Amino acid sequence: MHILVGILGIAAAIYFFVIRARNAAHVAQDVVEMAGDVRAAARRFGFKRKTNVHPVETIEEPNLAIAAIATAFVEMDDLPTKEQRDALDQALRDHLDMDAATSQEATILGHWFVSECHGPETAVPRLSRKLFKLNGKDSFEALLSVVNASVVAGSGELNPKQREALDDIRRAFRVT
Repeated sequence: MHILVGILGIAAAIYFFVIRARNAAHVAQDVVEMAGDVRAAARRFGFKRKTNVHPVETIEEPNLAIAAIATAFVEMDDLPTKEQRDALDQALRDHLDMDAATSQEATILGHWFVSECHGPETAVPRLSRKLFKLNGKDSFEALLSVVNASVVAGSGELNPKQREALDDIRRAFRVT
């Protein structure tokens, strides 16, 4: 009888490890798919990674920089809710004349740029300076429109980090 219990125990352990391995494979597949989404979005915007150059410095599309700044701005308010992400997506479509697929890809890339800058607090000034280099003061109004529309969907008020980020944007665009 004790041999039968031992065999059942070994079978249960094998089953347990097989199930865990299958779940690990599913998680790995999800990570690969997310990386594929970022690569597809990057290809669509013509983004090319260059050696020894920060990814933000390779941005050539002002709308992509605006989307990245707005993404960083939303991420400063704890974890963005679905309503905030939807509002950001809608603001990109309304103020930058993007279609749904382009705005989603821009936010995916924007999140990646923020993570490459090690957080939204450091991303906003760097992305703002890059946007100013790309388009001068012409993008300032569009940027503020997108940021305002995405903040209104959240709490409606700016937190201290977001106020500081607005000051960083003003400094980058040389606005008093």
